[in-house]
Amino acid sequence: MSPGANHARRSGSPDPGEVDYRLARATRLEAFRTGRASQLEVCDAQPELMRNAERASRRTRRQCPICDHRHLVEVTYVFGPRLPPSGRCITSPGELDMLAQRAGRHEAYIVEVCTACRWNHLVRSHPLRPSDATGAPRTRRTRRSKGPNGS
Repeated sequence: MSPGANHARRSGSPDPGEVDYRLARATRLEAFRTGRASQLEVCDAQPELMRNAERASRRTRRQCPICDHRHLVEVTYVFGPRLPPSGRCITSPGELDMLAQRAGRHEAYIVEVCTACRWNHLVRSHPLRPSDATGAPRTRRTRRSKGPNGS
């Protein structure tokens, strides 16, 4: 699991706002298995993603669905205010927690990658939420809305 994976599933059930991409993954794999997509089309990880998969990822127990050669790894990227347009690759759970404490909405995206054949697919995304020391989600601070007359 990637450094961000536990952040999304502390209670065992999906967080509000979590998006799971299993159906899109299954559709892509079916296209490969039926010959509608070639291995070059489905195994197209960019060089930066491959570097991050080798240096800043967590190994999973899942085998690659294309080459069955290696275990997949997960790479987590976070997007939000004051981060690069290409997102920030997360290298540790502490880094993820630090970003979750920042003001503004931050979204984590977890990508599975095979470092042997370059298969990659977005697995899930979820909003980052600050956590207290017990791991329970904190309530979000919301701005009080002003009435129509500005008061």
